[in-house]
Amino acid sequence: MTQLFVGTFLVLLTVMIHGTGIYWLGRFLRIEAREEAEDNIHPMSWRGMSVTLRLVLGLFALHGIEIWLYAAVYVFLEALPSLGDAVYFSTITYSTTGYNSEGFAEQWQMVAAIEGLNGFLLLGWSTAFFVTVIARLGRDR
Repeated sequence: MTQLFVGTFLVLLTVMIHGTGIYWLGRFLRIEAREEAEDNIHPMSWRGMSVTLRLVLGLFALHGIEIWLYAAVYVFLEALPSLGDAVYFSTITYSTTGYNSEGFAEQWQMVAAIEGLNGFLLLGWSTAFFVTVIARLGRDR
């Protein structure tokens, strides 16, 4: 049961982090779109392309925070021996690459399984957000 509580807590926390991050990225994009329209800036200009790059980096940062959060919990729970191992394991688990769980403490494996599902959902959320933004940019021009 402890694994389920830890996993559920991490899911709720990462969803709140992700939702907040998506909100602020959306707000940034709305402000930027208004300014681009006022200044008649083309989306393929350096400024227009930099908006897309900042969006991608913002999404990467969100996922990075969430991955590092899981990694920190793994180190705290002594599920993995080092922070480096924990970040690597968390990255492949979150991204559902899933290499193997060698060296991972057996009593915390359910948390890792939950991370895989959580990462899958959050990556999907980011993809949907990104596609929606890019589609709107194309429609607006």
